[in-house]
Amino acid sequence: MSRILVVDDDPEMRELVAASLADEGHDVTAVGDGVAALIEAGRRTFDAAAVDVMLPEMTGFEICRRLRESGRTFPVILVTARDAVDDRIFGLDSGADDYLTKPFSLAELNARIRAQLRRQATVPTAPAMVEAGDVQLDTTAVRARIGGRTVAFSVKEFSLLRFLLVEAPEPVTRAAILTEVWGSAEHFDPTIVDQYVSYVRRKLAGAASTVTIATVRGVGYRAEAPE
Repeated sequence: MSRILVVDDDPEMRELVAASLADEGHDVTAVGDGVAALIEAGRRTFDAAAVDVMLPEMTGFEICRRLRESGRTFPVILVTARDAVDDRIFGLDSGADDYLTKPFSLAELNARIRAQLRRQATVPTAPAMVEAGDVQLDTTAVRARIGGRTVAFSVKEFSLLRFLLVEAPEPVTRAAILTEVWGSAEHFDPTIVDQYVSYVRRKLAGAASTVTIATVRGVGYRAEAPE
């Protein structure tokens, strides 16, 4: 039995989602605002969460960001009527693992949660430190240092760079990156990988890093660092 946190200020929708997840055999805790969500996350260990974005006082984006800052790593699926690309990117940068737009079917939400739970069960334990060239990634604190200086990366940028460095010198496909970083190669446009590679390249270049990301034609991307 998995413990699922549901956060939605609409009582009817909250009850529908909670009942649907309970029917799937999950232990569900449902709350109506961000403060209650953070309190529950501090009290109990959850396996996944479905969080509405448009909440009073504290948005789903902020909830997700605070969960990550407090060290909570369970998958978070943001649910929202806002489907603009910028909103999806902002949500993912806040630390969300998936993004579901309204209207949605309860069956699809259940499927997304099952996919995230399967992914969590099969992800190997990452090394505490990943190093290549002048880049050091502390995977526990989600902190990056380049040439001895701390450089700010969003959660998704950090995860993308970590994956490329761990797999180097082998190239990785966009599908593999989507599965590793976003949790699914089915629900996201592969071009989002290109966007995030561009963001990471810009930050590496801005820090004058010796690590670069090469495009491998017909395959995807590869991290390159001096021996």
